[in-house]
Amino acid sequence: MAGIGRLSTKGSVLLLCDMQEKFRPNIFQFTNIVSNAARLLQAARVLGIPPIVTEQYPKGLGPTVPELGAGDLTAHAKTKFTMMIEPVEKELKALGDPKIAILCGIETQACIACTTFDLLEKGMEVHIVADAVSSRSQTDRLFALSRLRQSGAFLTTTEAVLLQLVQDAQHPNFREIQKLLVQPSPDTALLAFFSSL
Repeated sequence: MAGIGRLSTKGSVLLLCDMQEKFRPNIFQFTNIVSNAARLLQAARVLGIPPIVTEQYPKGLGPTVPELGAGDLTAHAKTKFTMMIEPVEKELKALGDPKIAILCGIETQACIACTTFDLLEKGMEVHIVADAVSSRSQTDRLFALSRLRQSGAFLTTTEAVLLQLVQDAQHPNFREIQKLLVQPSPDTALLAFFSSL
């Protein structure tokens, strides 16, 4: 049943977009967005889902923030407003061309949007983790989510991703994932989005 948005550990990749130091004071809900993305990265490691990290012009915008927990990963530097740069394309090919992208990071109306369009055009299924993406402006964030949903991306939440990836309390890694769910995801002010649907 293609197109319903069922998540799977097989054929998935976690994309972590531009969560960098210089954005910290300006991005709406930055701390909570990074906290949710960090949980997704922890889960990806437990479940064997490969992560890919990018940094927008790191010379000017600084490195990826340490609390993401991605210090052991190679961050691909870019200037384009998409993660789909040549080194990332090569990495996806080396991973066997995953069919499902789980996407989080910043900014929703820029790099998240352009990445989503590129992935959809490649025929990939895109799951945007709404409580793990943000922008400087909440208006830009919410309109971008609405726009990306119109384009065919699935909107989801951190907790939904974690539970849908294991699908069963009998899953061999469920206890490890359950530890990531002890604290509910912080509120990142998305309810305004749903009142507009």
